[in-house]
Amino acid sequence: MQETTVEIPAFDQLNLGCGRFKKAGFVNVDCFAHLEPDVVQDLDSLPYPFPSGHFRRIEADHVLEHLSQPFAVMAELHRLLQPGGELVIRVPHFSRGFTHADHKRGFDVTFPFYFDPNYQGGYMGTPLALEKMRMRWSAQPYLKKTVVPAPVFWLSEGLGKIFDLFANLSPMICSRAWCFWVGGFEEIEYRFRKR
Repeated sequence: MQETTVEIPAFDQLNLGCGRFKKAGFVNVDCFAHLEPDVVQDLDSLPYPFPSGHFRRIEADHVLEHLSQPFAVMAELHRLLQPGGELVIRVPHFSRGFTHADHKRGFDVTFPFYFDPNYQGGYMGTPLALEKMRMRWSAQPYLKKTVVPAPVFWLSEGLGKIFDLFANLSPMICSRAWCFWVGGFEEIEYRFRKR
């Protein structure tokens, strides 16, 4: 595929699928022009219009679940990262992943396996090292504050901190055994480093 580029701000951080929540110091990308991102891009259309190895940090906050080819997108994000660059992915955990009509999938603690070259069950050819994985019972506070009453928001945040404490002692056990006992988890976050 031929790499096409657009003029981008001189930032080395990318906020993929920014929606209404743009981040200062980032190139903010979204498919909806009316949201006025820095770059308008259909995120299902690859490659993205940025040079290889440009970004030291990429964040994709609740984006991959809307896209048709998450492994191809992960390979594209790998291309865009500098060597040693950080990739932060936040997606719905499968226990709550299908509460939005446009979500195509939920995610699990096994997602990082597919980026480990030693994984014989289905390595996808994109080498990323998982540095941290975290589950969140109450996610996206920046959005939640706009849609729920303040007392409900703060109660949710408080309960979330308690549930998160136990969940993150062992995300594998939580994800496989008890996540549904607390109504499911809204988010799982992966922090990868480009190998």
